[in-house]
Amino acid sequence: MEKVLIIGCKRAMDDVCIGCSRCMVGFNRREGEFSRYKDEDVELMGLLNCGDCPGSAIVTRLAQVKLWNAPMEEKVTKVHVAPCVIDHCPHKDIIVSKIKAKAGVEVIEGTHPYKPDNIFA
Repeated sequence: MEKVLIIGCKRAMDDVCIGCSRCMVGFNRREGEFSRYKDEDVELMGLLNCGDCPGSAIVTRLAQVKLWNAPMEEKVTKVHVAPCVIDHCPHKDIIVSKIKAKAGVEVIEGTHPYKPDNIFA
């Protein structure tokens, strides 16, 4: 069974996408980048923010996810990086490269398809 972790922008998660409902709806409906799991058994393990600009805490935060879930024998098998990072973050390249270097699992750029053009304007 796939175990998905979603990583988003701290500022967007705190101030724009309250509750990150678009990522959650996309996951539940298996739409957007989550369509790859349409016929699979998959669970959402968590939502994690980057740690704030410029994403310097993301490596530590990924390590914390592993340590925190180890006693329950739960391991993330896929990481999705949310549109708030992929489409709107000036530090995207650095953050995504750190995630890919340290996650130890496949990293997918994108989550939901519900992106209004002006939400971050």
